[in-house]
Amino acid sequence: MDRSLIIEERGQNISHVELSEELAVPPFFARVLAARGVSSKNELDLSLNLLTGPKRLPGVDQAASRLVRAINSGERILVIGDFDADGATASALVVSLLTEMGVADVDYLVPNRFDFGYGLTPEIVAVAAKREPALIITVDNGVSSVEGVQVANELGIDVVITDHHLPPKDLPKATAIVNPNLQETTFESPFLAGVGVAYYLMAVVRATLRAESYFESHNLSEPNLADWLDLVALGTVADVVPLDRNNRILVYQGLRRIRLGHVRPGMQALIEIADRRLETLSAQDLGFAVGPRLNAAGRLDDIGLGIQCLLARDLESARSMAVALDELNKARRAIEDEMNVEAKVLISESIDSDAPALCVYDASWHQGVVGIVAGRMRERFHRPVIAFADSGDIAPGEIKGSARSVPGLHIRDALDDVATRFPGLVDKFGGHAMAAGLTIRRIHLDRFRKAFAEAVAGRVEPRDLAGIVVSDGVLAVEDLNVDNARLIEEYGPWGQGFDEPVFHGEFELISQRMVGQGKHLKLIVKQQGKVVDAIAFNQQTINSDRITMAYKLQVNRYLDNETLQLLVEHVAPS
Repeated sequence: MDRSLIIEERGQNISHVELSEELAVPPFFARVLAARGVSSKNELDLSLNLLTGPKRLPGVDQAASRLVRAINSGERILVIGDFDADGATASALVVSLLTEMGVADVDYLVPNRFDFGYGLTPEIVAVAAKREPALIITVDNGVSSVEGVQVANELGIDVVITDHHLPPKDLPKATAIVNPNLQETTFESPFLAGVGVAYYLMAVVRATLRAESYFESHNLSEPNLADWLDLVALGTVADVVPLDRNNRILVYQGLRRIRLGHVRPGMQALIEIADRRLETLSAQDLGFAVGPRLNAAGRLDDIGLGIQCLLARDLESARSMAVALDELNKARRAIEDEMNVEAKVLISESIDSDAPALCVYDASWHQGVVGIVAGRMRERFHRPVIAFADSGDIAPGEIKGSARSVPGLHIRDALDDVATRFPGLVDKFGGHAMAAGLTIRRIHLDRFRKAFAEAVAGRVEPRDLAGIVVSDGVLAVEDLNVDNARLIEEYGPWGQGFDEPVFHGEFELISQRMVGQGKHLKLIVKQQGKVVDAIAFNQQTINSDRITMAYKLQVNRYLDNETLQLLVEHVAPS
């Protein structure tokens, strides 16, 4: 972590007295909420009936119409997803919902990242064509798949795209494209994850079938879409999309159902293997414990195992698949640890770490893990980072990069700058503001590294690269208690765009010891006579009796006891 902390407080000048009285919460927490744009109790209502309707979601009516026609005609439907948690949850959602709607001939296909790469490529369409589908539905991909859709059209296969990634200038000629980020959209929730887009489409499909009396005429029970919100919550959190109010409703309602035990066997098995409890599951648990185990299949092997787990109809089979996913996640961690060490050495010995952006590559790296490495290096050096690995035998001489950004930089737009200024330098790219993927030729790496640094330099201010810790202020010692940690939990879900509160302060360091195979630091700290436990992940021992910490309040649950623990985000000698 940081050798020194640059702390910037937020919300200090925002009026919060009335909010504190209205919510009956401590002043410090009212300030936290006000700093996140909350001005009244009504804005915290996350009831499902307040979810944004699908009316303005681009392409949803056309897509639903085509899908309903396929259902009524008994056509073969093939779902093609992405190889991450968002794609897996979206695939499981569409397949299982169609099955509940009486569709007998529905299946899924996810390209193996090592053989086919991302998206609806011509190669994966050729594989799909062997199953003779009448309709392909993409989830969490497809908006950039111009060539793949063209091949499908030539083969007589209709394509409905559901995606949330930023669209290119030229769109695929699909039957319908459902994407909240299409140009000139007036849809009120542009930050839906791929699983969220799929959920909206299936809601319109259900409404259309209901209007046609489909369920009665086929003697079917109409599916309750709320039963699929556990998948929506997991995919939304795991994909780290901004938690605007609409996404918070989806995640909150999904978590609420999980905590009440209304959860599919595969989700329950993943939660169990991650050593979390249904009754107290949080968005952070989904993002840091459940999601990575699902993602591990797509990173190291085939996300199909994760989808099978989510589709499992009984807990016994789901648990056996969850065990296999957990083993893959352990292997992923070992590979990641080694690559992180190598990346730090590369940057310290061969790359100017003061450059506005960093690109790292090693021929031995695993392409399924480079995104995590890019994120770790971004955290360490406070720079946007792209980590590259070889594409493998399918594309000799090509390297694939995974990019992670810093607040203030839209990294996909920076890549667009490079591609526009230097035609041919970037083969393919796509993504979001904070994360993106790309492919280039290995011989172009040095040229790309320089061009990318220039593009970033033109888009950031010095403060964007300073590693500033944004804090919600200094907590009074009397506010350091487990009741306030429970209060913060209660007002979740927290995530990007609705960040979990971070506080800072000076503490006396009483004791420290390494735990978790020597990777994490367990601390006992004291402030004004009050002694508190703390944990700092991926942190080595500190050579100082007094420290400054940026931390979160956390409920530490052990057996039937609940105590306060500080989750340390950053720490440095005072």
